[in-house]
Amino acid sequence: MPEAMTSPATHITLPALIRLQAEARTLRLPSARPANSRQAGLQHSPHKGRGMAFAEVRPYQAGDDIRSIDWRVTARRQTPHTKLYEEERERPLLLICDLGNSLYFGSVGAYKQVRCAQLAALLAWLGLWSGDQVGGIVFNDNRIDVLRPARRKKTVLRLLDNLAQFQHQPNDPLPARSTDAPAAIGLDTALQEARRVSHTGGRVFVLSDFLSVSDETPALLASLSQHNTVTALRITDPLEQALPDTGRFAVASPDGPLWFDAGDSRFQAAFSNRVGQHEQRLAHCFRRSAVDAQTVSTAENAAQSLKTLLGPRGQLR
Repeated sequence: MPEAMTSPATHITLPALIRLQAEARTLRLPSARPANSRQAGLQHSPHKGRGMAFAEVRPYQAGDDIRSIDWRVTARRQTPHTKLYEEERERPLLLICDLGNSLYFGSVGAYKQVRCAQLAALLAWLGLWSGDQVGGIVFNDNRIDVLRPARRKKTVLRLLDNLAQFQHQPNDPLPARSTDAPAAIGLDTALQEARRVSHTGGRVFVLSDFLSVSDETPALLASLSQHNTVTALRITDPLEQALPDTGRFAVASPDGPLWFDAGDSRFQAAFSNRVGQHEQRLAHCFRRSAVDAQTVSTAENAAQSLKTLLGPRGQLR
């Protein structure tokens, strides 16, 4: 669909995602270690890194760690030689992007699907400029596409194209429910794919509203975070957290518009109870999986939200 025919608040296009390069230049990704830290191995880091990569072999010098002696080269040359290592600075970045039906919603700012795409695009540009491999898993209720991490601009552009193509179009109705239809693709499916394609020591961002969290989600997140640094970016809308005091509202659904009266005290109580239960379930999910969770509102500019979360040194707050 041509960009002029869509609203940037409800649907974002590939050109708009490419233009986010300018805003991404003001941000920094979290680093595996502070820039002024000493050589790796002297202390434990709270981040999961790629470790040390072999650099070269040179003659042994006084003060070298004898554990690094290369005994094969030593025996062949009849003089002690030691292995040198350097820190692996490249950290594969994997972006798991949820564009399911529940993200085709927003009462202020922009739809959740737009914020998800914007956040993912900003992170993808940051990863590419940091010299990291960038990949992604983009999915909605009917489709999923997996891009293995690669250090190529072409991969980032394909990821951005998926983010634009997988969104619901303004003129497309939500899919109707069918008892005969196969199970919808969801967050758990994407997390299973992430376990298959992620690299040890990688950085993983899960961008979703987490409304479809299941009993299996904590275990899948925990498995992924065991060897990777995983951050959940939860995208929410103010109307999902608290209803207005009065007024009649309509919400789109596969069965058509659903009307509700915000002034109905029983409806307010039921809604508040449902929100509270979901918040407790999510808190348990993130606590059990040891995943850092951050919240981004549809009312906030995506770049400004990331700037706040990442901080001046690129450390997640």
